[in-house]
Amino acid sequence: MKFAQPLIPARLLRRYKRFLADAVLEDGREITAHCANPGSMEGLKETGERIWLEPNDNPKRKLRYSWKLVELPDGHLAGIDTSVPNAVVGEALRARQIPELAAYDSIRPEVKYGKSSRIDFLATGTNLPDAYVEVKNVHFRRSGDWAEFPDSVTARGAKHLAELADMVAQGHRAIMLYLVQRDDCARFKLATDYDPTYARAYEKARAAGVEMLCYRANLSTDEITLGPCLPVDTAQQI
Repeated sequence: MKFAQPLIPARLLRRYKRFLADAVLEDGREITAHCANPGSMEGLKETGERIWLEPNDNPKRKLRYSWKLVELPDGHLAGIDTSVPNAVVGEALRARQIPELAAYDSIRPEVKYGKSSRIDFLATGTNLPDAYVEVKNVHFRRSGDWAEFPDSVTARGAKHLAELADMVAQGHRAIMLYLVQRDDCARFKLATDYDPTYARAYEKARAAGVEMLCYRANLSTDEITLGPCLPVDTAQQI
């Protein structure tokens, strides 16, 4: 997924009201940018952080900048836009870059299923069970090279796990795919202390046959693409 416009650097002043961030551009101007992330963004919203913004000239948009990346210590990057994982995974699915789903020749986004829900992607193919793919954004890291999810309570996430388990019970495949939007992580586990209810829903879904996958994104100021598959810790302490 290439950015529509070249990103420009800035320094973060504050993130507030969930979807807004004030920043200082390199020429000294203070601007307000759209922050496409309703989560807690723990560790990614500190005053003074170097961030990367995507400018736009769309007269229909209230804000001329969108916050896309945070520069981490040692030159690492983290993506903060929660719409990016679906775009990246969608491109990868259509290009058959995800081995676990490479046999499928039709990829449809936003298909209705479950209880008034939409699956991120429905993959279908001749003589193959339908594969329901839900994508989650991950950019939480506390220690070592562990990426963790979630970074706050997510009742909606637990609901998605239950609906995926229902798809398995109906004879389909169901995949929960976590995309890590930071390049300083090499493993994935649940943040069970942040949301024990989600952790229990995860274990129940996994026991029911829902496939748990994790991939890391390759991040740069030009584009974000699918990177390597990461090991998923199955020894959760709930």
